[in-house]
Amino acid sequence: VQLQACGGGLVQAGGSLRLSCAASGRTFSEYVMGWFRQHPGKEREFVAAVSWRGGSTYYADSVKGRFTISRDNAKDMVYLQMNSLKPEDTAVYYCVGDRDWTIARTSPEYWGQGTLVTVSS
Repeated sequence: VQLQACGGGLVQAGGSLRLSCAASGRTFSEYVMGWFRQHPGKEREFVAAVSWRGGSTYYADSVKGRFTISRDNAKDMVYLQMNSLKPEDTAVYYCVGDRDWTIARTSPEYWGQGTLVTVSS
């Protein structure tokens, strides 16, 4: 599956951004979808995941209560609504997909190109 993310940008601390990711090439509903991020100079880390039909979600502790992941299987889209942003949320965000729930949250097979989110203090 091919993944194309967009929606990054510059925002002040406390603000909001919504990332979008368009999927193509395979049956979207067969994939768990998620988001990872990479801080400058650090390894990529899990952010959030949503199950095949959207019934279950899972978040990293660092974003729980502030970020919301959702998907629209009719449009082959996945979203990440980010509220109450903090400077430490500054990172390149990657849309990811995998058929397996556990693997999607650890080492997903499919990755989109990153989109940069910068949160100023």
